Amino acid sequence: MASKRKVSNPLALAVMALLYERPMHPYEMVSLMRERGKQESVRLRYSSLYSVVSALEREGLIVPRETVREGRRPERTVYGITGAGREEFLSWLRELLREPVKEYTQFAAGLSFLPGLPPEEAVALLKERVRRLEEETGEMRSRLDAVMEQLKLPRLFLVELEYELMLREAELGWVRGIVEEIEAGELGGLSEWRALHSGQGQMITGEGGKENDV
Repeated sequence: MASKRKVSNPLALAVMALLYERPMHPYEMVSLMRERGKQESVRLRYSSLYSVVSALEREGLIVPRETVREGRRPERTVYGITGAGREEFLSWLRELLREPVKEYTQFAAGLSFLPGLPPEEAVALLKERVRRLEEETGEMRSRLDAVMEQLKLPRLFLVELEYELMLREAELGWVRGIVEEIEAGELGGLSEWRALHSGQGQMITGEGGKENDV
């Protein structure tokens, strides 16, 4: 079961991961995360970063180590991770890798109420999703190849991008399949779905095949 974290923003995990490597100031954290393409898996904004850094410091997970100045740039505070921070980071990381968690996606919510639309409209919308997913997966594949080629990063540091691409490609294949089933008249419950929008029928909902008036 997932633990309640003192600071639960995923950006906090990224900050602790960087400081687990070595002390650095927030500007360096952002630069390094962008260099490694981590903005693809963690929402990265300066305002959020400073809020997260303050929260981590408040909880005793990181501490200021020194203040540095480079040329005419403003002073920057270099942070280091504490012993408690190391424990929190490693515990959180192990939990994320070990425990599957139910994620309530917007697409799943839309699918759960799919019968609210006529089948023809639903098919048109899902075909548009297919088109967008095809574009998105193509861009993701190109971006991944470019990062591997230009930055020469080992695959180890890109596995989260591979995972995101795999999820999108799996979704694309599934949506194509469900569209084909609807168009071929092979989707179970399709006749009830059509009847609902002709004003003649009932939809099957709930458990055990019970019918509820609509």
